Amino acid sequence: MRTLNFLPILFLSLFLASCGDTSEKMADKMSDKAMTAAKEMVKVDFQNKGHEVVYNFVEKVGNYSKLAEKKDVMYTYTYATPDGKSDVCTEKYIFDGELSYADYSKRDLTLPELEGKIEQGYDGSSYWAKHNGEMMKDEAAMKHVVFIRPTNFYWFAMNQKLLDPGMIYEYMGEKEVDGVAQDVVKISFKPSDKPSDVYQIYVNKETGLVDQFLFTVVDFGVVENPMLMQVKYENVDGIMIATNRKYKMSTWDADVDDKPWIKVTWENIKFNNGLTPADFKA
Repeated sequence: MRTLNFLPILFLSLFLASCGDTSEKMADKMSDKAMTAAKEMVKVDFQNKGHEVVYNFVEKVGNYSKLAEKKDVMYTYTYATPDGKSDVCTEKYIFDGELSYADYSKRDLTLPELEGKIEQGYDGSSYWAKHNGEMMKDEAAMKHVVFIRPTNFYWFAMNQKLLDPGMIYEYMGEKEVDGVAQDVVKISFKPSDKPSDVYQIYVNKETGLVDQFLFTVVDFGVVENPMLMQVKYENVDGIMIATNRKYKMSTWDADVDDKPWIKVTWENIKFNNGLTPADFKA
């Protein structure tokens, strides 16, 4: 396992530092020893500085092992466009197997022509959708399910999945954004037969958190000009989650125009709900 929690070390050093000069020296020595021991225990073979920056960020927000310990999650997802339309649904996931389910309570954007209850799911092997309890076979509706179920799961677990096997990291240098220094890292996937998305994250050097990132959406032709996502975090049961998000078209220099943002919020996040694979069956 390549995980280690640095928070106890941080809290201890801060406490000792508040006790005077002697304690500061003690704290420095203890912190140095602890950090050295931590590096020896973890033994991560970083590809480059970019990989190390990403690793430190993921450790700060909570790595995938910590997320997986929560077993499952459910929350309220709201997607709002500048024209006043929105989708609202209850999302449910089991982390083991990446099972996914959504029950829509508002659908201005997803199948708005249909009245009544819409549900979607991925049970670990197949995707499905229901309209008022009846299985849907419409090709367009199923195409949406096949895209949105893994996409929504990925967005929720994205911070943790930035350390997935097969990732390529490129340190792009340091850039100042709104007066704050940021480490910029480009993240892509090892070449395969299918084109994959690219991410470029901006890690705040003061907080260690990703304030914003650029991303492509190859499935929808968003490649030449990426989207810029800006995020704000909330600590939920020890995991730092980007619950408040907004995004719009950008350049690869993260320059945007004055057009309004698409906004996404995650609310009422609850882990360990006792969900089982049966809850994700059609």
